[in-house]
Amino acid sequence: MDFTFSEEEQAAAEAARAVFSGVSPDGVPSPALTAGAVAEDIDRALWKALADADLLSLFVAPEHGGAGLGPIAMCLVLREAGQVLARVPLLENSAAAFVLGALGGPAADRVLRGLSRGDLVVTVASNGRTGHEPAELAVAARRAPGEPGAQGAAWVLDGVQTAVPWAPCADRVLLPARTPEGRTILALVPRDRPGVALAGQVSTNGERYAEVVLDSVRAADDEMISEEGAWERLRDLLAVGTSALALGIGTAVGRMTAAYTSKREQFGHPIATFQAVAVQSADRYIDLRAMEATLWQAAWRLESGTAGPLPAAADIAVAKIWASEGIRRIAQTAQHLHGGFGADTTYALHRYHAWAKQLELSLGPAPAHLEALGDLLAESAP
Repeated sequence: MDFTFSEEEQAAAEAARAVFSGVSPDGVPSPALTAGAVAEDIDRALWKALADADLLSLFVAPEHGGAGLGPIAMCLVLREAGQVLARVPLLENSAAAFVLGALGGPAADRVLRGLSRGDLVVTVASNGRTGHEPAELAVAARRAPGEPGAQGAAWVLDGVQTAVPWAPCADRVLLPARTPEGRTILALVPRDRPGVALAGQVSTNGERYAEVVLDSVRAADDEMISEEGAWERLRDLLAVGTSALALGIGTAVGRMTAAYTSKREQFGHPIATFQAVAVQSADRYIDLRAMEATLWQAAWRLESGTAGPLPAAADIAVAKIWASEGIRRIAQTAQHLHGGFGADTTYALHRYHAWAKQLELSLGPAPAHLEALGDLLAESAP
């Protein structure tokens, strides 16, 4: 494998770095200061800046007015977003753009063009009704009464999706739904559609999420994606994107910790020179490098479709395991090495810690992905 990034991918990362350079983590609202939710909306000024820099259209297919870049470029951009705690649904919007562009058909064109311009915000529901129920079982989809298979026949959606990120701020929600035949399809539902209700929820990092309740919600055929594997493709994109955000946060936290321990003196010496501090820092550096290597392996498998001894899902599971475990250890060690200063609410570290915990558990913690990896290994055993 060759992990050298293409010129287009490097240009995407540089463009993202330029846009995010104007974002200060110190300006990110902190749930520690408000004892609850911290913002009513996403960072609309940043969202507009991303649209103006064509970063929202990078992952839209050329036939829909975009650049048509792949998961690797998406992860490069998300890594930059993670470093500054960007309060925008870039992951969900980008993953939705990939799936809608590849499988959404002609009717997806107007959605993708609005998405590219930043006029339309699309989020994704990826959690189940409970912590143990898969997302694809949380909503049921059935054909509306009428002629079976008729052109333009409507669907009816019923169910509950919990912890939907950015839902109160999004225009549409892309969610999995189960048909009576046991197939998982995707539905793109406007937030203001009759029968859709949102119950407010707050994430670990203080952002406003929502429980999305669907009560006999009607959806047209062109709002449904029924191609085989659409949900799995979307879920894989979300997993590698979450790992990229975790890598960005880990990179920024590692940089903050190195700067602090190099300046903080004890007994006349920087604490970075103490063996105990050096060993902990080295362990976290190994975590960061492992997170990076497994992320690019997973993104490369997802983008190239290259065959391997195991399905690409195995590499994606490994990347998410390292992202969850690595970001937890990096954030905890940073807090420890900062001492009391790490709890200072005028310092950005506590914000990074809250975001790290959110990403650690998003799409399932490490044990859930270890179980999935074990299943894949068992299936491939001779």
